[in-house]
Amino acid sequence: MAGFRSLAPKARNLVVAGGLPAFVLGVYYYTMRAEGGTDELQVAIDKFEETKKKDVGNSSAGS
Repeated sequence: MAGFRSLAPKARNLVVAGGLPAFVLGVYYYTMRAEGGTDELQVAIDKFEETKKKDVGNSSAGS
C-alpha cells in the first residue's frame, strides 16, 4: 500500500480506473458461471414437455 501512495495522482487514478472494471467484470463472470450451472426453469420445462409427449402418445395409442 505504501507504493500506491507514492504514485502521482493521475497514476493512482489510472490504477483505480483499471482495477474497478476488472473487479466488476470478474464478479459478473463469476455470477454468470454460478447461476448458469443449474437452470431450474429449463429443467421444469423439459419435464413438462416429456409428460406432454407421453400423454399424447398414450391417447393416440388408445384410439
